[in-house]
Amino acid sequence: MKLAIIQTNPEFGKVKSNVEAALDQMVQLKADLYVLPELFNTGYNFAEAKEVQVLAEKTEGTTFQAIYKFCREWNCFAAYGFAEQAESLFNSSALVGPNGLVGLYRKVHLFDRENLFFAPGDLEFPVFDLPFGKVGMMICFDWFYPESARTLALKGAELILHPANLVLPHCPDAMVTRCLENRVFAATANRVGVEERRWLKLTYIGMSEIVSPKGEILTRLSGDKAESAVVEIDLSLARNKKLNQFNDLLAGRREEAYKT
Repeated sequence: MKLAIIQTNPEFGKVKSNVEAALDQMVQLKADLYVLPELFNTGYNFAEAKEVQVLAEKTEGTTFQAIYKFCREWNCFAAYGFAEQAESLFNSSALVGPNGLVGLYRKVHLFDRENLFFAPGDLEFPVFDLPFGKVGMMICFDWFYPESARTLALKGAELILHPANLVLPHCPDAMVTRCLENRVFAATANRVGVEERRWLKLTYIGMSEIVSPKGEILTRLSGDKAESAVVEIDLSLARNKKLNQFNDLLAGRREEAYKT
């Protein structure tokens, strides 16, 4: 399969133009699956709860319709982050294909001021069957908790789709470890740029990447440009959890020793 990461530079609150800019990047390269950043359509740096309420969308809102149209025309799949309007407000990611919505994930580990605006995710860590393999989703700060990627691996995910708006510097290198310890692929799609709103200024680090089950960085983007990349991968490689004759990473877990 061909896997693409789309690194964008959205302008806060400009949903229509942000989605159009992302689609303009996507049409430049052919892929089976595209991964876009967290909150790629709205921007991230909310000043107050009212802004989230205004910008949040239903699962099949206008952003979904635009991405679905692209997936239908290009016969592909895409994962993207958005503010979801449901029984609560969630920082969510949707997986969309040529036949519509495949699945949804709601961010479990909220970062910093997200706790003022969003409810913690209540869909656990889902894994979805696609024509080319099994994919799971997590969002940005979830990477900081090893349990996130490990849970997806235990559920059979061969590829982790990881929309992000990273401001801490550690994630790109840390995802190498996440892939190594779980023997999975991961696609982290981050954004770039600066959002300065009222008293809070956030600078995003870019460096979107695709990492192999052996911890190889197959592609890593710049820290300051809106750009994209596509890599051809074989998800079946993530089904082999053996390090050697005696060590299978998942089968060798000793759950009885992990109790606290």
